[in-house]
Amino acid sequence: MRLIQPKTGYRVSMDTVMLAASVPAVAGDKVLEGGVGTGGAALCLAKRVQGVLVEGIEQQDDMLLYANRNILFNGLANTVSVQKGDITDLSEGEGQYDHVMVNPPYLPDGTAIRPPVETKGLAHMDTTATLKDWMRFCVYKARNKGTITVIYRADRVDEVIAHLHRRVGELKIMPFWPRAGVPAKRVIIQGRKGMRGVASLLPGMALHSDTERYTPEAKQILWDGDALDLKAFACKR
Repeated sequence: MRLIQPKTGYRVSMDTVMLAASVPAVAGDKVLEGGVGTGGAALCLAKRVQGVLVEGIEQQDDMLLYANRNILFNGLANTVSVQKGDITDLSEGEGQYDHVMVNPPYLPDGTAIRPPVETKGLAHMDTTATLKDWMRFCVYKARNKGTITVIYRADRVDEVIAHLHRRVGELKIMPFWPRAGVPAKRVIIQGRKGMRGVASLLPGMALHSDTERYTPEAKQILWDGDALDLKAFACKR
C-alpha cells in the first residue's frame, strides 16, 4: 500500500498499521474508523481483508483531501469511503457497524506543548474531544457484540478501560514493547459491546530487536500485511 502524505505535520505511524491489523473483520463486515487522518488504517484493513467495507469520518478538510486521494491512489474506492464528521456528533448511525477502530489523541489538552502544525496538534492532543467522547463514539456506533479496537498510550490504559466499563466486555489488552525488557509505550485494547466476559492481559509483542530494526513478528505485520490475531495471543497465555 502507498500513501500520499504531507511533508510536515500528521503522518502515519506504526500505530496505524497495528490498529488495522488487529481488527478481526471478514468479508462483508462493515467497519468504521473515527478520525481517519490520511486514511492509513482504513486502507490497510481494506487491503488485508478482501470484501470488507470501511467507512471513516474526519473533521479536518486537508486530511479528508489526502484520504480521498489515497483511496483512489490505491484503487479502493469500491470498499473504502470517508466523509467529514465529528466523533462528538451521535445524532445518527447507532449500532450500525460490526467493528469500530480508533487511534485517539494521546494527550489531554494542556498537559504538554502542542505541536505547531495544526494537523499534528489535533492528532496528538485532545483539544476538541476528550477520551470519554472517543469511547462514547465507539460504543454508540458498534452493533451489539461488535468489536471496538483502540490503540493508545500504555500509561493511560486505565482511563480507556474505565470509560468502557459495563458497556464493553471480553477485553483483550495487548502491550507493545519497544524492545524486550523495556516498558510498553503502546497498547491495543479490544472488546465486544454488550458482553460481560473478563479482561485478559496478553503476552504482548516486542517491536525491535537488538540485531534487527524490527522483530520477525513485527515485520510480518508491517511488511507482509499479516493480521494481528489477538485470539492467538490469548491462547499463548
